[in-house]
Amino acid sequence: MTDAPKSRPRAFRLDELAPGETRDFVLEERPDAYEAEAALLIGDPGERATEEAQARGFLRGASFGWGGLLLSSIGGLIAFAFGLWLDQLVESLFTRSAALGFIGLGLAGLALLALAALVGREARAIFRQRKVALLHKALALAHETDDREMARAKVGELAALYDGRPALAAARAHLADLRGEIVDGRDLIDIAERRLMPSLDAAARQEIAGAAKRVSLVSAISPRATIDMIFVAGQALRLIRRISEIYGGRPGMLGAWRLARAVGSHLAITGGMAFTDGLAQQIIGHGLAARISARLGEGVVNGTLTARIGLSAISVCRPMPFFAEKSPSLRDVAPFLFSDPAKDEGVKR
Repeated sequence: MTDAPKSRPRAFRLDELAPGETRDFVLEERPDAYEAEAALLIGDPGERATEEAQARGFLRGASFGWGGLLLSSIGGLIAFAFGLWLDQLVESLFTRSAALGFIGLGLAGLALLALAALVGREARAIFRQRKVALLHKALALAHETDDREMARAKVGELAALYDGRPALAAARAHLADLRGEIVDGRDLIDIAERRLMPSLDAAARQEIAGAAKRVSLVSAISPRATIDMIFVAGQALRLIRRISEIYGGRPGMLGAWRLARAVGSHLAITGGMAFTDGLAQQIIGHGLAARISARLGEGVVNGTLTARIGLSAISVCRPMPFFAEKSPSLRDVAPFLFSDPAKDEGVKR
């Protein structure tokens, strides 16, 4: 019995193959488990800022302190004073004439009915904004955990949010067909974003560009700083309201205040990141223009501030985070603010 010849171990190289050579094994790159766990713990700073701003504006209950007690007491006194005045007015009308008394009573009833309708509309608007914020948070959680059932339920709520928009009817029908077919929850959320959000994102970017242009122009030609402040504040509130309407919110008077508070919180949280993300370069790039014309420099800064408010409004009002789509930056929504005056002068020469 002869011994079988010993086979030599196969030698292989890990460097690049020469032309014509083939490799009969596959090297698979394994993800680093510690890096993945750290990413889950740290999370996305931008998304954390958005959720914190939404919590401050929509999700947290009103804090009751001395200031709240003062406002509640003053409001109660005003309501009592108005009720007593209305009662005395109706009584005086009845003493003059029964017909005048009934007319006054009917007008008072109509006023109270209109007040109740306004309060109901404000409550519905606040609940709708709260619903959008909760949907944003739930979709972020479902995407992070790859929860199939939660993804299907929340994608259905996302599609139902835009039931009254004919332009998105085809996208909603497509999502309805895919909800039972796609197994992976993360993929379903990505498809929903690609189908529903691009047109809404484009409309929001267009609103931001228009507001930034108007603010820059008025700030550059306005003779008074007071006019600048009033116009910038009005355009910022209008921009926030329009972006909320684009993404499905319908803010009323009180809802607009809560929305502005959420956007302000997002600006405060992301202020440092926003400055490093193009704002400093934009201001430095327009240094020449500011030296040539102080008003032009103020217009550029005010336009940039308006664009930043619009970007924060997108983050707060959007019913889902940016997963498959790219989050817009200042250069995306207002590229006209980033033209370099030195380069433009060189091109003209």
